[in-house]
Amino acid sequence: MGRRYVFLGLSLSSSWGNGHATTYRALLKGLAELGHEAVFLERDVPWYAANRDLPAPDFARLHLYDDIGDLERFAGLIAGADGVVVGSYVPDGVAVADWVLARAAGPVAYYDIDTPVTLARLAEGACDYLEPRLVPAFDCYLSFTGGPVLDRLERTLGARRAVSLPCGVDPSLYRPTGSVLRWDLGYLGTYSADRQPALERLLIEPARRRPELRFVVAGPQYPAEIYWPANVERIEHLPPSEHAGFYGAMRYTLNVTRAEMVATGWAPSVRLFETSACGTPAISDRWPGLEAYLPVGEAVLVADAAEDVLAILDEGTELRDRIARRARAEALARHSGRARAETLVAALEPAAGRRS
Repeated sequence: MGRRYVFLGLSLSSSWGNGHATTYRALLKGLAELGHEAVFLERDVPWYAANRDLPAPDFARLHLYDDIGDLERFAGLIAGADGVVVGSYVPDGVAVADWVLARAAGPVAYYDIDTPVTLARLAEGACDYLEPRLVPAFDCYLSFTGGPVLDRLERTLGARRAVSLPCGVDPSLYRPTGSVLRWDLGYLGTYSADRQPALERLLIEPARRRPELRFVVAGPQYPAEIYWPANVERIEHLPPSEHAGFYGAMRYTLNVTRAEMVATGWAPSVRLFETSACGTPAISDRWPGLEAYLPVGEAVLVADAAEDVLAILDEGTELRDRIARRARAEALARHSGRARAETLVAALEPAAGRRS
């Protein structure tokens, strides 16, 4: 029998400037495939309202709310849910968590899509969406990051159960498209100051050295003062509906990781699985735990410097095709939204009925 899960997350309706939306979309669609019902409550904010690319999902019910007071109209929904998930970066996240915990009868999980950032901010006392006192209050702490951080969440912060729940990919949206190749290497991601040095090292510098090659960077919020070589095309925003065609039009996709996530390790970007599912292999920066998600040298390639990237780009099609086949097989078998939904359901099962 299907269950009803309620999510309070940053955004489901808009992928503009955030990676949360595509993560939630794959997960909630996976729940629907398993026969469960998902309801998503999203704070109605101007920057997402102006950039909604999925205002009415067909795999979940989406409700917008104005503020904490407006949430009260969903109190019955929370109380009757088989499980509630509160996500990181939710506006007024501490108040939202307190509100949910006071009303939920079933298990409540926290889904931290930004675990390394959250841990750093908690240590500094500067996290505006979570407080240390709340961590033990959740029945389960779902972490985007796996590896040693799970033990830290339990031993240091007192999480009852820490479970790895990284991003997943929707194979119906991310698949080979047969696009005509336009670029040798491309990157898709919102600007981040701590990610920019890796982008400079692994894409912009190779572009400077090899003007005959073609590169592309898609994503918003890049400062105007960044100098882009003439052979680097810029795309300000690319909606998810165009991601597959974008990945398919490049020989390789670059995957670069935020500094906190490199330091923590075991923190794969959703782009890593999306491009793999599309049959376009990734060149990734180096970080601990990568091998746990995709076999290095078999389903993903690693580069530390511009020279490494250019050496890969100088290889023939045999290497690219071999990596692409294995990467797609890994993404479909282990990293789909349905696989993530199965993990979520299993994680909430031991806590079911505890509150009631």
